[in-house]
Amino acid sequence: MSANNLDKHNRWRNKTVAFRVSPEEDAQIETAVKLTGLTKQDYIIRRLLCRDVVAQGNPRVYKALRDQLAAVLDELRKIEAGQGVNDELLDTIQMIAAIMNGMQEDFAYDR
Repeated sequence: MSANNLDKHNRWRNKTVAFRVSPEEDAQIETAVKLTGLTKQDYIIRRLLCRDVVAQGNPRVYKALRDQLAAVLDELRKIEAGQGVNDELLDTIQMIAAIMNGMQEDFAYDR
């Protein structure tokens, strides 16, 4: 049995919530988690409670953005070769664009 832990708001997190997803849904969730820099738990809780999901800028997020942009480029090359666009690719592109826009706003405020 795992120990009860207090979160940063001094709440006990001792309830477990579990659900099943398809491999494709899991891949989408993993991509979103990597791009935000949050833990999977924090990401899922924020999404389920309709709270803002703000990317935490760090080297891991930068690497995830770089890797996802490379994957998007590969997919765009396949599309150019005659394959169709899938919804997961569009979702990933939208998420990357939102994160990059947020980073641009943060950079403007830093100046």
